[in-house]
Amino acid sequence: MFIEQAYKGTNTWWRVLITTICTAGIFVGNFIAFFMMSTEQIEEVYKSMSDVPNNVSLIMNLSPFVLLLGLLFLLVRNIHNRSVLSLTTSRNKIDYKRILFSFSLVVFLTIVVFVVTFFIDHSNIVWNFNLLKFSLLFLISVVLFPFQIGLEEYLFRGYLMQQIGILVKNRWFPLLFTSVVFGLFHSANPEVAQMGFGVMFFYIGTGLLLGIMTLMDESLELALGFHLGNNLMAALLITSNYSAIRTDAVFKYTGAENPSDILIEMIVSIAIVYPIILFIFARRYHWKEWKAKLSGKIQD
Repeated sequence: MFIEQAYKGTNTWWRVLITTICTAGIFVGNFIAFFMMSTEQIEEVYKSMSDVPNNVSLIMNLSPFVLLLGLLFLLVRNIHNRSVLSLTTSRNKIDYKRILFSFSLVVFLTIVVFVVTFFIDHSNIVWNFNLLKFSLLFLISVVLFPFQIGLEEYLFRGYLMQQIGILVKNRWFPLLFTSVVFGLFHSANPEVAQMGFGVMFFYIGTGLLLGIMTLMDESLELALGFHLGNNLMAALLITSNYSAIRTDAVFKYTGAENPSDILIEMIVSIAIVYPIILFIFARRYHWKEWKAKLSGKIQD
């Protein structure tokens, strides 16, 4: 079982505290700083960020994740005395085909939804393609996004899910807790300030989806593939002035975002698209015993 993989290491409280502080500190710091700043200060920060070239800004945003993911792996191996494999899966080896399938599925669905939306109404979508800038964007994204999504998945759905699970001896609490914290740590994103905290339900819902994938499949592979595909599409396909990370994507949305429209899109994603994705995975990988895997007790 996935959560029980934590028992393969040493889990004294100070080891967990050191690892959590060292790897989650960047999220906690951003979260605290965001809520301590005034609206004017937040707007000034976003304005200063907009003055930096998109590709340079992307490198600045993603580079710290390279160090942090390496640090997490180092701490797990040397402080907890367990393998990175145990943080990834309950199987004997990492299933890269699962990562590829999940990645391909989210890329396919994203393109389909974009094409349908484009033909329904593309009045606010403009061609933004620049060969040189996009080539640099593609290179930066392919190199750095795996580290960014890797840290978030290995930290939230891997390390914290497992450590909290063996602490509280159940599966439902770490699933809900990591999903909520994952969502809250995205509260400093520009689109939240632009469209309101209703966007947080989407991030929390996405965290819940990724957590369910992880517990039902007993591994991180599907969550890793999904998260990577989602973030790459968000960077490469279409951007806007209030995106979490502004990029030189192929298309750009130029309209003023309507919070009510965003709420509808979030409801559609969480209530319709996400269950379809889970259904596809469940059929392909023969998921069973949903109640036990999502809410059952953890054995010592």
